[in-house]
Amino acid sequence: MKAAFKRSFRTWLIPVLLFAMLEWYTRTIGASSDALASPSNAALAWWRAVMDGSLLSSTAFTLGTAAFGLSLALLLGLVFGLLLGLSHRASGFGFLTIEVLRPIPSVALIPIAMLIFGFGVRFEASVVAFACTWPLLVQTQAAVRQIDPQLLELAANLEMGMWARIKNILLPALVPRFFVALRLAIAIALVVAVTVEIAANPYGMGYALMLSQQSLAPDAMLAWLLWIGVVGFVLNSLTLKLQGLINRRMGAIA
Repeated sequence: MKAAFKRSFRTWLIPVLLFAMLEWYTRTIGASSDALASPSNAALAWWRAVMDGSLLSSTAFTLGTAAFGLSLALLLGLVFGLLLGLSHRASGFGFLTIEVLRPIPSVALIPIAMLIFGFGVRFEASVVAFACTWPLLVQTQAAVRQIDPQLLELAANLEMGMWARIKNILLPALVPRFFVALRLAIAIALVVAVTVEIAANPYGMGYALMLSQQSLAPDAMLAWLLWIGVVGFVLNSLTLKLQGLINRRMGAIA
């Protein structure tokens, strides 16, 4: 109990101090600021967004679109990562294409994606998918390359089926790197989705943040900013729990 309290104290100490300092500043020295708001006012603005339904609808749109784009990235990253990892010939053919496309900033695709898809889900999801594909592909390829070739030869000699190879050889090798890439991709998906909404797409949490800025409502801006951070924290925590669950199940299977 005492150890748990200490861990909780260390976790919350810095955020509480920062909020307290901001609350003090905005009520004293920065009371006349048009750009900053106190955390208490931001909490009230957050509650107003909850009550009028804008928080739920904007969050649902951003998360739904980010999930759609991430799903596409998972499919592309895993399929091509496995292909490039297992085949040196395919890796040689794809090397130049990947190394040219991978450094392109995802936001640079906003103009062309807008022309192709217009505003909406497909526009935003396409940019998210492009950004998230590369960490998944690279980590999957690296994980497959680290598999001992003798294991693959043994599987071939034992005439193991494809599913047996995936279950007993590929998956145990992929899981650690895959979840590192997945956590990174989830963070990228949220960042890119919000960025697209701020820059061009008139929906979601990013657009709500822009509307708050245009309305000169710093309390709402701070509320949306903190809410985006909370959403990212929750997504990362859920991913860690899923990783732990899968690791335990795979350990039990092994």
